Amino acid sequence: MKLFDGGRAPNPRRVRVFLAEKGIEVPLVPVDMGAMEHKGEEVTRRNPLQRLPVLELDDGTVLTESVAICRYFEELYPEPALFGRDALGKATVEMWQRRLEFNLFGTVSHAFRHIHPAMREWEVPQVAEWGEANKHKAIEFLRLFDKELENREFAAGDEFTIADITGLVAIDFMKPARITLPEECANVRRWHAAVSSRPSAAA
Repeated sequence: MKLFDGGRAPNPRRVRVFLAEKGIEVPLVPVDMGAMEHKGEEVTRRNPLQRLPVLELDDGTVLTESVAICRYFEELYPEPALFGRDALGKATVEMWQRRLEFNLFGTVSHAFRHIHPAMREWEVPQVAEWGEANKHKAIEFLRLFDKELENREFAAGDEFTIADITGLVAIDFMKPARITLPEECANVRRWHAAVSSRPSAAA
């Protein structure tokens, strides 16, 4: 088994944080995305979408998409449970994972890809107006998320889950996307400080 990893890129980081929370070690194959190695034959043969991370199992089976890879490891190693425990818990985690994925992780990514000069050759066409629009969408969701965090410690309840990993990585990626967390979002700041202090956040 080996994991083709993209370093500081958000999706590869999500999987590394997840594995660190589980205490699972998987051999990493570094891929230099800055040098466009993810467009090369080695990655393309395994994932025609030319995106990372890519997990290759011992029998040659390939899994892509960060949350799908995390789900695979959740089934193999159920504890600690990072996708919820019972029917309601799992549905709640899925709800907040999707909310954070679409309304924060996705909007921050769109802002970065459509505004940052380094992404001109990656995002064709690069539409600055769309990038700016997504910055506003991210801020709107952060204000909603702040209200949700008034009465709970983590994104989906009282336990750390995949939803917190998605949120953590998204907020950390706001800096290169040139998005500033509103000062009034005190609950988000408290939550972010807590999840950032976990050893897995350094993965």
